[in-house]
Amino acid sequence: MKTIMLACAAGMSTSLLVTKMEKAAKEKKLEVEIFANPVSEIDQILKEKNIDYLLLGPQVSFMKNDLIKKKEKYNIPVETIDMAAYGMMDGEKVLNQTLIN
Repeated sequence: MKTIMLACAAGMSTSLLVTKMEKAAKEKKLEVEIFANPVSEIDQILKEKNIDYLLLGPQVSFMKNDLIKKKEKYNIPVETIDMAAYGMMDGEKVLNQTLIN
C-alpha cells in the first residue's frame, strides 16, 4: 500500500482533491492511503507515519526546496501538484503524478 500526503496552507483546499484521487485509485484497483494536512503539520506527521509521496498544493509550492532539504532523511519524493490539475480537481492526473515517479 502506498501512502500519499497532500499539503496545502490549511489542509482544507486539498480535501476535495483527496476524494477525487481516492475515486481514481479505486477505479484503478490500487491500494493507497491519501490524506491532506496543513503544511505546518508535515514534520509531526513524518515522525508518526511512513509517507511514500508528499505533494504540495500550488499555493505552497514556494516551500518545495526547503522541504526537500528537510525531508532528505526520510527519502521521500516531494513534488508540487500540477496547477491545472489542482484547479480542475483532476484526481486521476494528480494520482498519476505519484505513480509515474
